[in-house]
Amino acid sequence: MKKAISFVLTLVLCFSTVSISVFAENEQTSVSVKAKACVLMDVATGNVLYSVNENEKLYPASVTKIMPLLLFMEAIDSGKMALSDTVTTSPTAASKGGSQIWLKEGEKMTVDELLRATAIASANDACTALGEYLAGSEEAFVQMMNERAKKLGMKNSNFVNCSGLDDDTTEHLTTAYDIALMSRELLKHERIRQYTTVWMDSLRNGDTQLVNTNRLVRFYPGTTGLKTGTTQKAGHCLSASAERDNLHLVMGAENSTDRFEGAKALLNWGFANYECFTPEIDASLFTDVKVIKGTEETVGVELSAIDSITMKKGEKSKLETEVLLAEDVEAPVMENQVLGNVNLKIGDKVICEYKLRAKNAVERINFGFILQAFLKSLTKSI
Repeated sequence: MKKAISFVLTLVLCFSTVSISVFAENEQTSVSVKAKACVLMDVATGNVLYSVNENEKLYPASVTKIMPLLLFMEAIDSGKMALSDTVTTSPTAASKGGSQIWLKEGEKMTVDELLRATAIASANDACTALGEYLAGSEEAFVQMMNERAKKLGMKNSNFVNCSGLDDDTTEHLTTAYDIALMSRELLKHERIRQYTTVWMDSLRNGDTQLVNTNRLVRFYPGTTGLKTGTTQKAGHCLSASAERDNLHLVMGAENSTDRFEGAKALLNWGFANYECFTPEIDASLFTDVKVIKGTEETVGVELSAIDSITMKKGEKSKLETEVLLAEDVEAPVMENQVLGNVNLKIGDKVICEYKLRAKNAVERINFGFILQAFLKSLTKSI
């Protein structure tokens, strides 16, 4: 079954940039992107399709807010907070500079309103207010951000605040690869698209206008987000995501035009050269496995969930299926015990691997089982 292709393309920029040329194998097309670092990642599989300086530590500016947004989505899903909850603005949140909705100390807004301000307009005060509401303080929330980053495998990231402001710090750093990781995780929450795909909105009964800082939302078909960022230290950054026939991407550049044009170019390259699909594997290739010293002679096997894979266009037809299955297994056998693999290969290269697991448990023969079988045989013979 063909699935939508969803890419996350992260391009993180400093003022000193390099020109990245991307060439598709066996294709005549190339893409030139002005960026210090970038990663093109498939959201479905997490596979990196293209990268430059992906592990270089850089200032992310407001692309930082991907992590707070992830924590907010997880808190809503788990019931720790609700969209209708009312948040009271603290002095700390009200004092935030940069992009903001000019929250006043003591002003009340719902979680939904503050999420809109954070995701659409990149409001530092709104993000801080939500972080304080969730964790109790800005410091505690930043600690949550760093702990979640570690769990995601973001080995080269350190957050000092939830806004991305970097005037008074040299330690608020991350990488293009780490941004792609947290972007991919955020995009697993379908709810976030209700915010990241909005071009214009308003708060305070229309008195405060929200305009999305991500131009791709309006001008690039299939855009699903995700987050822009700009400071003097960071330059103009972007984590851009789009979905077509199932492919998603994220990126950034030295100036606003470069980052959006570069993102579109690299997204187009990804969509033109890759496809995402769920393999169809013939179950008739699997045989039952003999069970030694078991209460049953054999046990059936079945595949784990078949995850989608992303490949260069034209390579799907080259895939071959290899089944590696145990000839026998000694009891006891646990339900879902791994008994083999199904490998999808091109030549000698394994593209993906799926586990074959026991359909049911099989107990080991014991004295009671033998006695019961003996008595049953006597009954039949009478």
